[in-house]
Amino acid sequence: MTGQVSFDSHARSVLAASVEYVNRLTAGYAGGTPYAAPADDPESVTAAVADALTAIGYPPSARPPLDDSRRLVQLAQRMRVVFEAANAGDLDAAATEINALLLDTNARPQLDRGRDRPWSLHFHGPDEQLANGWAAGCAAGLALAVGSDLAGRLGVCAAPHCDRVFVDVSKNGQRRFHSPQCQSRVKAAAHRARQTATE
Repeated sequence: MTGQVSFDSHARSVLAASVEYVNRLTAGYAGGTPYAAPADDPESVTAAVADALTAIGYPPSARPPLDDSRRLVQLAQRMRVVFEAANAGDLDAAATEINALLLDTNARPQLDRGRDRPWSLHFHGPDEQLANGWAAGCAAGLALAVGSDLAGRLGVCAAPHCDRVFVDVSKNGQRRFHSPQCQSRVKAAAHRARQTATE
């Protein structure tokens, strides 16, 4: 594949949302340190979801409803399965989970048009509930990626003790790390190992 990877703006936004939800709402490691998922108490769950929503450009406002927040945490755990399967090259497992997400979210396509923008394909949930809209959009965005020649662009950070996810939109499709910090950490460790070997 040559050239910069191009998703339309809606696909780009729901894939970015998928990354933020997985990275902010699932447990694991981030940048070499343990990363805890939000505790199951209402304050932690709604605060974590509010932070994820703010990170993707959702207007900051009152905390999202607890039911929506819990649903988005569950969605993040399921989307992690998709990223990990795609990263491992197991597109069958990724597609199986995406198909289940599409059914569970009742994602339905719709052409939407913003002010001063052309018509574009969006995916909506069965109603206007916050979690339903994001769940359907994220499931459809992952389906668009895995169902195209961009399936190999869903990744999990290759740095030791980091399992945060990313969507590789680089020109050469060789991204291995979720952040520049993890890339620097790996390069510094390799440099130290070379220095030690030559002493």
